[in-house]
This record gives sequence, structure tokens and C-alpha cells, in this order.
Amino acid sequence: MNYKITRKLVLFIVSLLLLFSVLMSVVFARLFSEHTLEYHQEDLKIRAEAIASNLTEFLNSTTSSGSMGMGGMGMGMNGMKGYMPYLRGLEQVAMGNVWIVDRNASIIYESKGLEIESQELPPTANEIIEKALSGSTSFSETFSDFIGIKSLTVGVPILNDTQEVIGAVLLHAPVNNIDSSILSGLNILFISAAIALVLAILLGTLFSLKFIAPIKKINKAAYKLSEGDYATRTQVIQNDEIGDLAKTVDQLALRLDEASRESSRLEQSRRDFIASVSHELRTPVTVLRGSLEALKDGIIEDEEQKKQYQDQMFQEVLSLQRLVDDLLSLTKLQNPDFKISKELLNLSEVLSDGVDAMKLVSTDKEISLSLTNPYSFIPFSGDYGRLRQMFMAVLDNAIKFSPKRSSIDIEVIDQATTAVVEIRDYGIGMEEKVKAHIFDKFFQTSTSENLKGTGLGLSIVNEIALRHQVSIDVESRKGEGTVFTFTFLKEKNPTT
Repeated sequence: MNYKITRKLVLFIVSLLLLFSVLMSVVFARLFSEHTLEYHQEDLKIRAEAIASNLTEFLNSTTSSGSMGMGGMGMGMNGMKGYMPYLRGLEQVAMGNVWIVDRNASIIYESKGLEIESQELPPTANEIIEKALSGSTSFSETFSDFIGIKSLTVGVPILNDTQEVIGAVLLHAPVNNIDSSILSGLNILFISAAIALVLAILLGTLFSLKFIAPIKKINKAAYKLSEGDYATRTQVIQNDEIGDLAKTVDQLALRLDEASRESSRLEQSRRDFIASVSHELRTPVTVLRGSLEALKDGIIEDEEQKKQYQDQMFQEVLSLQRLVDDLLSLTKLQNPDFKISKELLNLSEVLSDGVDAMKLVSTDKEISLSLTNPYSFIPFSGDYGRLRQMFMAVLDNAIKFSPKRSSIDIEVIDQATTAVVEIRDYGIGMEEKVKAHIFDKFFQTSTSENLKGTGLGLSIVNEIALRHQVSIDVESRKGEGTVFTFTFLKEKNPTT
């Protein structure tokens, strides 16, 4: 597998560490060098001042015993021979090359035994002598070329009891120790940086692998989604941006899964619809074809029998017309772009008109339609024709499944914000498993009462109710009858 992000993250972390290490090395080298130099300068100064102080005490003691002090020591190395043992001891303590200069800037002692004239020194070297004789302490590396090795020199004044400058001490110390200290410090830094770099690579790799692990899971889930596996989930739970991304992908998967199920359901519904329509059309078409062939071929000669065939064909044509009309109505109502015409209505009047229209049908079975509270004013915004069609379809169904000489009760219940319409029959009723499918397209019970139905009536009722935000509740018991309950939201501000 190609771990591009891992490599990028590791490279990024290592690059940052390298940059940080380089910057720290530069800063450390400079600060450490300055600190080391200051430390050695301070140490060299302390040693030089100790020599100057000891010289002051020694000269004072020799002066008190009758000598002339530094002014009377004579010039040059010959004048210092009497002090050599003492000076050698100081030099060993000082651990460096000691020069002693008198107040006239003449070098009267050099620990290596060299005869040096101040005129032989470079101008910059004389400056440190002048500063020391003026009472100041100063440092310089200008004696390196003259001495022959790289060295650091400090010049300090020699004072008498009255704090008068009577000479100067120049202490030279090689800087090899300074350079070795700096180099040692840098080596430690570089070794530490190398160890840190190795650790950074290891930790960076582990961190990167841990960081991209949820991303790989999300990528895998996205790939499965692209392959049509909508049941997959990322299985990533984190309280960060990656966790939010995982939640979004999971939500997408859930919606795609729901959409896929809905699409499958609609596709199956479409297939069932086509199959049902084909089945419903086959019977009347077959009857018509058979009857027409019999009449065309002259098989039927009896006039009375011909009339029976014609009546049968007419009934089949009426059945086809009802089926086509119901299909057109259902298709229109299921189309979101189809707009129904709504106006302010009196729901009681719409129901009353529907009941009146069905009385002719109910009379054939000697069934009485009883409407309670038909004259109350119930404001409702809807399509008069569709609402009337809805009531008539339910009443037709109630009449169809009610025995002769029975009754159907229709009641309007006016409430504060809603109106309830109940249509109750005392017919054959139905079982729960049948009730669950009564609004399905082409669903028909296999009873003698339903031979002329298309199976679309209650589907149309359901679509009309949905378009008007009307809820339908159905209660039924086998052998006791059925109650359809419609709940309407009344118009809040009806205009008169």
C-alpha cells in the first residue's frame, strides 16, 4: 500500500526537527562560545589578579626589609634574577605564560626567559599594556602571532599600598582548552540531535500511522459506497475533524441506503403496478375479443343471444373505462407536479353531497345512509371534487361489503381545531392482515362483493387524503363491520 500521507507527515516532522536543530545549534554554538570565552576570561582575570596581588604583597615585604620595590628592581631580566624562584612559583600556580611590565611599559619579566622589547610588539599588543598601566583590565588575542600559539591574554595593573599603579601583569593562556570545550559541547548537541532525529522518525511514523488509520477506514467505506454497498459504515468515533468527516460519511451511507431501499421499493412497486394493470386489462380484453370473434364469424345466430353478447361487451367496456379513469386519477394524484385546486369549503356540504350521490347505489341493496349533523358549518380549504370523490369511494366500499337491508352511519364531529368524519358500516369486516393492505394499488379481497372492483378506489382515497393533510384511521372486526375515521384540520381564518 502506498503510504503517501505517512511519508509526508514523517518528512514534515523530521524537517521541522532538522530546522529546529540547525537553529538551536547555531544559537547554542554562539551562546556556548560566548559563555565559554567569558568563563575562561573570568578565570584568567582571577589568576592574573592573584599574581598582581601576590606581587604587591611580595614587593611590599621586600620594600619594608630595605629593598627599593619595583622601581628599584632594575631593568630587564637581569634585574629580576633575585625574584626568579618566587616568580616561577607564581607561574606554576597561574598555569600560563606570565609577563611583568614596569610602569615605563618595559617588559621586565617573561616566564620563557625571552628578552622582549615593547617596541617589538604590534601596536594592538601595546594597547593592552597601556590599558593595564592606566588601571584597567583588558583582554586580547593579538599576542597569538607573537607567542606562536593561539592564546588569550589578560592585562591587569599591579598596585601598591596607595593604590598607585606600579606595573602590570600580562597572563597568556592557550585557547585550545576553550576550543575543545566548545567542540565538546557541540558534539554533545549533535549527538543529542541525531538521537532526537531517530526518535522523531520512529515516533513520527507511529503518529502518522495512527493519524491516517481512521482516514483509511473512511476511504475504504467511501470505496464500498461507490461500489453500491450502502450498508457499510466507517466505524470511526473521534471528537475531532476526522470524526466529523466520518459522521458525515456515515450519514451519507445511511441516506444512500434509505434511498436505495426506497428505489428498490418503488421499482418493485412499478413492476407490480404494471403486472397488475396488465392482469386487470387482460380479462375484459379477452372477453371482448372472444365475443367479437364469435359475432364476426357468425357463430352466434340467435338474436337474443347476440343481445346478451352485446350487453356483456358493454359491461366490459364500462369496466375498462372505470379502470382507465381510476388509473388516470391515481397517476395525477401521485404526481408531485399536479396541483389540486383548493378553495374554502363547508366540509359538511361536501360530505352531504357525497352521501346524496351514493343513495341511488345504496337503494339497490336497501341500505340506509344516516348522516348526523349535516348542516353544521365546518370551514376547510380543499378541492371540492376530490373530497367528494374520497367520501363517495369509501361509501361505495361500505355499501359493497354491507348486507342488504342494513345501515351505514355517517357522523360529523366538530371540534376546536379539527373536524372528524366517521363512516361506519355493519358489514362483513376484515382481518388485520387484510386491513394492512387496503390502500395498496390493485388490492382486492377474493369475495363475491368485490367482483366489479378495480382495486384502486382506496388507493385514490389515500392519495386525496395525503394531498389535503387528512389522516385516516381504519378499525374493523371480522363479521362486525368497519369504521373509517377522517380527521381534518379546520381553516383557522375563514373568510365569509
